[in-house]
Amino acid sequence: MSIENIKVPDLGDASEVEVIELLVSVGQSVEENDSLLVLESDKAAMEIPAPMAGVVKSISVNLGDQVSTGSEMLSLEVSGGDDADESKSESEPEPEPEQESESKDESSSKEVDSEPEPEPESESKSESKPAAKSKPSSQTIEVPDLGTDDEIEIIEVHVKEKDEIAVDDVMITLESDKAAMDVPSSHAGVIEKLLVKVGDKVKTGSAIAQVLADAAEEKAEAAEPAKQESPKSEETKTKTEPKPESKAASQPAAAAEPAAASDPSKKVYAGPAVRKLARELGVDLSQVRGSGAKSRIIKEDVQDFVKKKLSSPAGQGVAVSAVPDIDFSKFGEVEEVPRSKLHKLTATNMQRNWNSVPHVAQFNEIDVTDLEAFRAELKGEAERRDVKLTFLPFLLKACAKALIEYPQFNVSLHSSGEHVIQKKYVHIGMAVATEAGLVVPVIRDVDKKTIWQLAEEVIELSNKAKSRKLTSEEMQGACFTISSLGAIGGTGFIPIVNAPEVAILGVAKTDIKPVYIGGEFQPRKVLPITLSYDHKAVNGVDGGLFATYLGKLLTDVRHLAL
Repeated sequence: MSIENIKVPDLGDASEVEVIELLVSVGQSVEENDSLLVLESDKAAMEIPAPMAGVVKSISVNLGDQVSTGSEMLSLEVSGGDDADESKSESEPEPEPEQESESKDESSSKEVDSEPEPEPESESKSESKPAAKSKPSSQTIEVPDLGTDDEIEIIEVHVKEKDEIAVDDVMITLESDKAAMDVPSSHAGVIEKLLVKVGDKVKTGSAIAQVLADAAEEKAEAAEPAKQESPKSEETKTKTEPKPESKAASQPAAAAEPAAASDPSKKVYAGPAVRKLARELGVDLSQVRGSGAKSRIIKEDVQDFVKKKLSSPAGQGVAVSAVPDIDFSKFGEVEEVPRSKLHKLTATNMQRNWNSVPHVAQFNEIDVTDLEAFRAELKGEAERRDVKLTFLPFLLKACAKALIEYPQFNVSLHSSGEHVIQKKYVHIGMAVATEAGLVVPVIRDVDKKTIWQLAEEVIELSNKAKSRKLTSEEMQGACFTISSLGAIGGTGFIPIVNAPEVAILGVAKTDIKPVYIGGEFQPRKVLPITLSYDHKAVNGVDGGLFATYLGKLLTDVRHLAL
């Protein structure tokens, strides 16, 4: 065993750079090309890889230190160093003084003839062997770090044995009490054996499948990160670094965590390793709060974020006594039926929203006779377009226009209560009942889409919801929600506000009623609606104005064009 001092490699034009993240600790084993620490210059961040395998004996730098080319970073205990020295000393005995010159010549001749030749040859062989043979090897694909030790249920398996997969292809979907998450493949190849099935519970490190992967491809993939993170490619990194930032920043805000909502203008401050982990776990880095130097996002921040998403939600609202359990079997035959995770999650969220939001309900009846006649006229064009034109696209368009007219409904309250977040976009959720429970897909930029575009998107998202194909992004970012029970019936209901939104529209079944018009009663199609809103954010007058304006838009569809 020998101790090797690892120094900062050539940094090119950069003179001094800052240590912003330590990726190893004393006593940790590292492999060749494993990242040791992250440095940051004025232009870019870079990870410094280990030039050899070994065990970290000491670390010479701290977070915030300024280092330059040749600065000592840490020391590694490397195996095989002493053996090599001993073997060298045995094979090269010290020459006697009187024969020093002759021995030196002879020794150099031996070194030329015997020692240097095999080394390059063995290197050449080791480099050329994988490329020549490309022999498939069996690799195990595991669940990446979820940031929690809890077991998560598999709700869908996307592959089967003998399937050919590429890196990042989705293998399985996991579902906790708070979210669903796709797990991608870490290797390319052919699935030799599938080790999980729907309903199994897995956690970090659980084996998903055995894959026959190409050895040459694996070596190339293993070498690629080291090559990309090389300090000499700093200029290239500077040009490419903003791409993941813009991608992460462009993702929609998470409705479940308003305090950490995605901000399109927010610059994500994270290194390549953290970005890779975030991509593997499907985390939007713009929603993660950094705890590192200068608010930099480190791996632990990503893991904590995932843990929060996957963990059971903490109880909120007013503490009340639980309803006592009763032995109902003494009254007759019973059966215990387990509830789905979606049902339990919905119940928890509804309880939280009911406890924390002071609800006010505004009732109204809207004459939609002319709108229904107009929709009937469009039936032929809808068939030509192969689109089912329901009442919902008109309702979505009217609500979007009302949210722009009354922006106090397009806000979320900050947790401090000191201010509100005014949203400049109009995304509307629509509640969809499925066999598994209630889900709310979100239609984005409703105000910028035509009735036909909205009709297509309504059908598409409804079908995805019923087949449980919705992604977490498709259920986030709503400003307002519509819950329609028109197809079921009823004269009205009071929907619960879906916080952090401040309002929701409940729509009942259209009914024919006599309406007094022009001195006589006429049969008209009337739509009962209920506007529920958070009285902490919206005044009663505003609720009345919003409902009246919505009625005006739906009574005369021409107002939607203004």
